[in-house]
Amino acid sequence: MASIKVLIVEDHDMARMGLSVILGNNDKIEIAGMCADGQEGVDTALSIAPDLVIMDIGLPTIDGIEATRKIKESNPNIKVLMYTSREGDDDIFDAFKAGADGYITKGATAEQTISAVLAVSEGAGWLDPAIAKVVLRNVRKGSDSLERKGEINYKLGKNLFGLTEREMEVLALIVDGLTNPQISEKLVITIATTKTHVHSILQKLYVSSRSKAITTAIEEGLV
Repeated sequence: MASIKVLIVEDHDMARMGLSVILGNNDKIEIAGMCADGQEGVDTALSIAPDLVIMDIGLPTIDGIEATRKIKESNPNIKVLMYTSREGDDDIFDAFKAGADGYITKGATAEQTISAVLAVSEGAGWLDPAIAKVVLRNVRKGSDSLERKGEINYKLGKNLFGLTEREMEVLALIVDGLTNPQISEKLVITIATTKTHVHSILQKLYVSSRSKAITTAIEEGLV
């Protein structure tokens, strides 16, 4: 399987280098380039066509939201994962209106960041839990920011944590109380595969146990 080619667009040197080390140590990911400027990020992305761009919002020249819009307008096949400390409603919704495929905060762990990159590159969106709560709050309130001409068309629907279709199936069976062997039998997969799915679900929901996964799934309307 070919490596996921990632372009990092981040103006803070330490954050940029830290990301390159974290992602570069994963054998499924290849660092295709790094930029410290929004316009440079656009030009580089359109030149090398990476699989995914990790995009900061607060960038020189043009911000990450405008850079995302320009990239998506020219090459919608390039995935964009917003990577920022900003958690304000406007930034979140503007990022998705610009075409972002996921949103993770800089407080995420290395493991969570890698999971986000893998999920987004596979076509599943990703929302940091803090961001998911903002989106869910607005969904429940019927916010104008979500309703205006359908400007935000976040393809995940209820699945705001980047779970794949199979992981959603496994999560539903966990909620139903099935054990790993029972899930394996139900889905006709090996126990090892089931364990892998369960581990990934716990990571993506940012929980440490099946019981907490069940609670989160129910509270957030995932099942």
